[in-house]
Amino acid sequence: MRKIWLLILGAFTLGLDAYVMAGLLPVVARDLGTTVSLAGQMVTVFTLAYAVSAPLVAGLMSGVRPRMLIIASLGVFTLGNGLTALAPSLAVLLASRAVAGVGAGVYSALSTAAAASLVPERRRGRALALVMGGMSSGTVLGVPLGVLLAERSGWRATMWVVTGLGAIALMGLAVWLTQVPAEPPVPVRARLAALTDRAVLPVVGVSFLAAVASLGLYTYLAPVLSAAGGVGEACVAPYLWAWGIGGILGSVLAGPLVDRTGRVVTLVAGVLLVLVLAEAALPLLGAAAFPALVLWGAAGWALQVPQQHRLLALRAERGTVALALNNSALYLGSAVGSGLAGLALAAGLPAQRLPWLAAAVAAAGLVLHLAGARVRARRGATGTESGGAEPGGAEGEGARKAACGAV
Repeated sequence: MRKIWLLILGAFTLGLDAYVMAGLLPVVARDLGTTVSLAGQMVTVFTLAYAVSAPLVAGLMSGVRPRMLIIASLGVFTLGNGLTALAPSLAVLLASRAVAGVGAGVYSALSTAAAASLVPERRRGRALALVMGGMSSGTVLGVPLGVLLAERSGWRATMWVVTGLGAIALMGLAVWLTQVPAEPPVPVRARLAALTDRAVLPVVGVSFLAAVASLGLYTYLAPVLSAAGGVGEACVAPYLWAWGIGGILGSVLAGPLVDRTGRVVTLVAGVLLVLVLAEAALPLLGAAAFPALVLWGAAGWALQVPQQHRLLALRAERGTVALALNNSALYLGSAVGSGLAGLALAAGLPAQRLPWLAAAVAAAGLVLHLAGARVRARRGATGTESGGAEPGGAEGEGARKAACGAV
């Protein structure tokens, strides 16, 4: 279990690093003598590097021992954060964020697969939930504390804390992480086939749409609450905590539900429905939106546990590549959602309507999920992914056998 907790610490650091920079933009811009919009490109660079590196490196180096890649990727991530803390100019800052993003993308994909392989199959959902909970905790608990530290000691102090946490996880994994079962080398044709795999694409597409709806809207929560409920920017913190607490609960509780029921198709549909209803209710509740925020956070973070469980149950030659694609979809969805929301506001759309647009995107994800489940049921496919049918049938048994071979 010590190994799992070290993987969780790395995920916590990743979650902190991925989101804390957005809160540090004004401070960073003043320190480097640039504008907030230019400083904001460090978030874009990190996101794109993360999205590209996850499927590319995880696929190209699938024959390399996972333990070595996990430690190396966490080392690259920590190095990038150290360079960020020392950056004397915007150019160096952007380059360092790209380095950190590459390490984060590879570590995120491999750490979830490693966590699943280090426990018995019956506890796989719990292990995935713990790693996802580490990332959500880094966002929920670490980001406010990181911003507070930056206000008192400067943004570089926050980045040194992130670097230190990454170094601790790195040293711990280097000492205690045993060999993780390696997947067979992935041929180029198989890697490319994952991009058009009819089992992979609908799952990854649902993750992308959910990220657009959830993480994209989160970026503009302050103006949404201000427009819908008259909540001043100085009073937004409790609402952010409500969203974050929901995220922790959702990511942690989703694992036991997956393990106990095995009904990943039903769970994904239920989580998406909750996300749609919670976001649609935000403009109507205004300042009393705490319950909707808790449900929104819970649904947004809980979704990825059954999604990852489904992807890990694919054929062995595509399991890690599919998981990396899913992680890329999350970050791309976050970037696309934030960008589209910003364009909508710039075009004059009232901020209180953004949640309805986000709910519509989440509803599209629900439709895609249900359509994919219906197609798989009609084809009667067996052993392609764990979400093809509920446990107990031939397909559920085939998926469980495939899951054993995936890691």
